[in-house]
Amino acid sequence: MRLRALLETDALGLRLLGGEDELDRSVGGVMTTDLRDPSRYLSGGELVLTGLAWRRDAADSEPFVRILAGAGVAGLAAGEAELGDIPGDLVEACARHRLPLFAVHETVAFATITEHVVRQVSGERAGDLAAVVDRHRRLMTSGPAGGGPEVVLDLLGTDLDLHAWVLSPTGRQIAGAGETSLPGPVGTALAGHHLAATRTGRRAPHRATVDGTAYSLFPIRNTGRGALPASRDVRESVLSDWLLAVEADASDWPPARLDLLQGVTQLIAVERDRRDAARTVRRRLAQEVLELVQTGAPPAEIAARLRVAAPVLLPGLGSAPHWQVVVARVEWGDAEGRAAGGAQAGSGTSGSGIAGGPVAQALLEEILVDPAVTGPDSADRIAVAHTGEEAVALVPLPAVTTPAPDRDGGHAEGPDQDPALHADVLLAAVREPLSAGLADDGRLTLGVSAAVHSPEGLRGALEEARHARRVAAARPGRVCAAGHHELASHVLLLPFVPDDVRRAFTARLLDPLREYDRRHRAELIPTLETFLDCDGSWTRCAARLHLHVNTLRYRVGRIEQLTGRDLSRLEDKLDFFLALRMS
Repeated sequence: MRLRALLETDALGLRLLGGEDELDRSVGGVMTTDLRDPSRYLSGGELVLTGLAWRRDAADSEPFVRILAGAGVAGLAAGEAELGDIPGDLVEACARHRLPLFAVHETVAFATITEHVVRQVSGERAGDLAAVVDRHRRLMTSGPAGGGPEVVLDLLGTDLDLHAWVLSPTGRQIAGAGETSLPGPVGTALAGHHLAATRTGRRAPHRATVDGTAYSLFPIRNTGRGALPASRDVRESVLSDWLLAVEADASDWPPARLDLLQGVTQLIAVERDRRDAARTVRRRLAQEVLELVQTGAPPAEIAARLRVAAPVLLPGLGSAPHWQVVVARVEWGDAEGRAAGGAQAGSGTSGSGIAGGPVAQALLEEILVDPAVTGPDSADRIAVAHTGEEAVALVPLPAVTTPAPDRDGGHAEGPDQDPALHADVLLAAVREPLSAGLADDGRLTLGVSAAVHSPEGLRGALEEARHARRVAAARPGRVCAAGHHELASHVLLLPFVPDDVRRAFTARLLDPLREYDRRHRAELIPTLETFLDCDGSWTRCAARLHLHVNTLRYRVGRIEQLTGRDLSRLEDKLDFFLALRMS
């Protein structure tokens, strides 16, 4: 209940003396006291009733009100039976601390106010529980009556005055009450906070502050038949669980309200189970196509399967789509924190003992959803299978059409003609939260193929995506991706250079420069990198380093002297370039 409601009840005999702007405060209980310092008995949200027996002179009002305000009470009601009019020093102290102050008429007993507040608060809590049960019944019914997560979020907004959103593990909004959307950067930041807190084992709800606003984050556990037992490693589900973000600080909530929110998350988990069940057909189609491609089935057989898949994955398409293949792999460290180097032979698990394929499958289904699209069913055109440690997505694309030439010989303006996925764009919006979930013992690597236009090209696209993923795996960082365009350059070769050869090659060329930089702070390594990046141009390199050309010539001469190489020769430039890339 609100303080304002107390004023509107004539039987309580309350008269407002100050704090009109604070009347929307919630009242969670009532306490009667005449102690000079009642802080040990206050938990916040109370309406404090006092007969003013604690006041001996005007100086006593300030410390008493300061204690109440610091404890977070909702308001103060002072009785007029003892002193008649409420002292002005108390009114002034409450105004300084923005504490609403009421006068209680001498004919009204404190017991009357206490009974009224307790009855109202208890009734509201019972109403909350009844509303939850009612919405639970609606959710559990089949068809449109279920209403989805929005039904529960509407309950939080209308009955509990809480703004809340259901978010994916990358921070994408899945559901929200009414028309209030959570800004994308805020959702991303909240997802990162949630994943980091979950990985460190902190007890939910997790508190996060973004742009000065406090949020409480509740995990939404999948309670369906496919759910993992609670005793399993948290890494098996941390990258796929939804979360409920509530715009409030739940750290001081009573147990009853926390229980209500936990019940809400379980109701939303029902919708999550339904969403996962709806993906079964798409996953099966992807698995069948993948098996045909990997076993070298005839193109005609693959084409027949694709004709079945296309209407499901891309409804309404007039012609056969183009396809892209995306491969993802999630690897975890073992119990001692060592990075997993790959799947154990025939086991389908990484060195940590966690099956990476299902984790990568759920994560890839989320990554491939357009972050601008909300709703639990926005991934209805994505089919992801998993085999062993990797997940493979079959992504249909509308055929790329060439716009008709205009009168000037160019092409008319129109919508984006390149619907293909690009590796760098794909992970841009999800890198931050996923890195928090992977913490210091996990890695996500991803490879993207070029678009293919026929079943004959799918086998090559799969191999291309796998090669691109291996290129990404050779890079530093928790979340890395590579695309097909990188396979036509030297970056394709670097991941396959044996570690001992890599170390010997880079040490011979770069160790003398590193040692010289360590002793003399000469910055030879940064100079070499910039010189190569400027294609050997003395003028551009000197300008970028803010050096005189003669100083640059001296540094390059020292590099050549220490390494025995000549930076005017193409072969030596190439060796230095590769050494820097492999170091």
